[in-house]
Amino acid sequence: MKNKILIKSNKKKFYHKLINNGITYNNKPLNRYSKNNYNVGGYMSEKKIAQLDTLKKQINSIKNCELKKNATNIVFSDGNPSSKIMIIGEGPGANEDKEGKPFVGRAGKLLDKMLSSIKLNRNNVYISNVVNFRPPMNRRPTEEEIKRYLPFLIKHIELINPKILFLLGSTALNALIGNEVVISKARGKWVNKKIGVVNPEIISSFHPAFLMRQPDQKKYAWEDLKMIKKKISELKIKLNG
Repeated sequence: MKNKILIKSNKKKFYHKLINNGITYNNKPLNRYSKNNYNVGGYMSEKKIAQLDTLKKQINSIKNCELKKNATNIVFSDGNPSSKIMIIGEGPGANEDKEGKPFVGRAGKLLDKMLSSIKLNRNNVYISNVVNFRPPMNRRPTEEEIKRYLPFLIKHIELINPKILFLLGSTALNALIGNEVVISKARGKWVNKKIGVVNPEIISSFHPAFLMRQPDQKKYAWEDLKMIKKKISELKIKLNG
């Protein structure tokens, strides 16, 4: 009996020693990304954390960029970097620029409701934008700006390696798929296209900001969301959070 108590005591000391060293063996995931405003709902390797940090620093060190010059903060991402569902919007607005997170204004609240309708949230998706600094007056990014930020976006997608890539609005559609088709014709259709070294299932839909201006189009966005829900099931994607 004394030996059992001694073993249990040693295990407890070892556990606390690990905690003090910044390491824990626990069933619950550790949120090591809180310093970067990332909400992690699953395990993620230190290598991936470092790669995302490096990419963020590379974007933040861009020179001679009008977007960066007029912005308050870089808006890199939000959500779970371990997710297999990645959402790409256009660019930050005033609220996003202030808080340093994508989709936190009125359009962001609508996006949260859209995701919630198919049991998704920011704990089980990952969100970014085509450009990472706010365009002045919330204008659309220029073709030159999109072209400049595209290599960073492709790298970002490669690091997340999503199974489903959800493009919101024409800017995201045109940047990653091409200008051959408009969003009203492209939405609601699955596209299988290689982005860098990854090959996600891609679907486009209307941007939440557009849906606020054209609420009669929400019925089409709902159809797109149902398609995503079905694809999650088909691909056997496990959701955390």
